[in-house]
Amino acid sequence: MRLIFMGTPDFAVPTLLELAAAGHEIAAVYTRAAKPAGRGMELQPSPVEREARRLGLPVLTSTTLKSAEAEATFHAHRADAAVVVAYGLILPKPILAAPRLGCFNVHASLLPRWRGAAPINRAIMAGDAASGVTIMQMDEGLDTGALAMAERVPIQPDMTAGDLHDALARLGADLMLRAIAAAERGSLALTLQPETGVTYATKISKDETRIDWTKPWNQVHDHIRGLSPFPGAWFEIGGVRVKALRTTKGEGKGAPGTVLDNSLTIACGDGAVRLTQVQRAGRQPMAAEEFLRGTAVKAGVVL
Repeated sequence: MRLIFMGTPDFAVPTLLELAAAGHEIAAVYTRAAKPAGRGMELQPSPVEREARRLGLPVLTSTTLKSAEAEATFHAHRADAAVVVAYGLILPKPILAAPRLGCFNVHASLLPRWRGAAPINRAIMAGDAASGVTIMQMDEGLDTGALAMAERVPIQPDMTAGDLHDALARLGADLMLRAIAAAERGSLALTLQPETGVTYATKISKDETRIDWTKPWNQVHDHIRGLSPFPGAWFEIGGVRVKALRTTKGEGKGAPGTVLDNSLTIACGDGAVRLTQVQRAGRQPMAAEEFLRGTAVKAGVVL
């Protein structure tokens, strides 16, 4: 089919690659404009733009889709469908209606649970036992479109948001490929979303990233892994900010925030967590053992 692809971050790349490899004609790739990054603050293209240019595909970095010019350009692609994966701009009604079969979205949750910006993080932070991918035909609402396909993925006890992100990115690519094939055959069935079970995955704010050791160990554990690797849950030791990237259930108890042993086991409001991977500010992630070789953290210290 003749497709428009719309996406920006790493999560969207596998879907673009799968569609191109399957022989679909990608008429245009829409992505967010390059942003300054790194020490030199040089403009860095999005992961999707890098891959699209490597594939020789035309790239558009529109700042809005609401102008008459943007609408005319979009219509001119004469696309059968648009595939949208974490694009980053709202699609107005004229854009949604332009492709012959509509616009299809890869969403990283089992809708209607976790509509919104941060479904992967919120699912883990809430202690959900499973997540998944939904393929949805988009409408003007916030992730409210009709459901085309969905597949469930268990969330393992120590799985981080980064781990789940990678698993869902691969699954989303496969599921979208199947959905587009069904749409091409005219056999894609759409189902309205149920009105019950709706939750919203609001964007992660900076003021919720500091670790609160007074909470029960499982909530602290879910908080840490739900924010790993980015933006990262953190604590301070000796005035230095340290991100906790991976944890597991620890043994022992004590006052919340107290280091219980020489293996970075930290007491929580109920139970304890053991930090297994951390990252000092300005450094690379490292195993807890490596961190402890360079930073003295003795039992009894309160974080």
